[in-house]
Amino acid sequence: MTTEDLQRLWRMDLYRYYGRDDARTWARMLFLPWETPGFRYTFLLRLCAYLHACRPLIPLYILTRLLLTRLEYKYGITISPTTRVGGGLYIGHFGGIVIHPGAVIGENCNISQGVTIGQSPRGARAGYPTLGDRVFLGPNAIVIGRIVIGSNVAIGAGCVVTHDAPVGAVIAGVPGKVISSDGAEGYITRVHPKYAIAVDSRASSPGWVKAARSRPSGSSA
Repeated sequence: MTTEDLQRLWRMDLYRYYGRDDARTWARMLFLPWETPGFRYTFLLRLCAYLHACRPLIPLYILTRLLLTRLEYKYGITISPTTRVGGGLYIGHFGGIVIHPGAVIGENCNISQGVTIGQSPRGARAGYPTLGDRVFLGPNAIVIGRIVIGSNVAIGAGCVVTHDAPVGAVIAGVPGKVISSDGAEGYITRVHPKYAIAVDSRASSPGWVKAARSRPSGSSA
């Protein structure tokens, strides 16, 4: 990860909370951190990923990792710096969020409180999920196993997803089932216009999945 990558990820993340990323917004974030605990966490998460990739900066990484661990206990969010998370991550409410280091998350995704993105240790779908761009996960949603969630997908509260989801699907229930094709429209807002990309069928193709899983940690999916 380069310094430019780090700055881009920070800007994309901040824009999801305030709809802008100017100097005034950065000052507001720094001096009023209780307004956006989700961004405060992802800010350190991105910094940890950057410092981990820069071997000469390992001492700074250790210090930053300790600060991130403190926020993990404070906010109840567990995301490893090695997890591949695209820019524009939005965590609206903290608490009970667990994401496996092997998971892949695309750009401009929403993660609600109580969400688990985890591993299935056995069976045909043993492994970790891959999420496309602009995916909304409602409160207490669970996504588990080596499955692919397409771009522009909305997963309802309390839903348990163990199978692939097509692009633009709305999934609800236990086990999760597609109930409409309205997608995540209206749930994913304040996307940074400079870095916005078109939502297409990438996340349903084997090539996209292979490329996403091969990217360095902390990079955009």
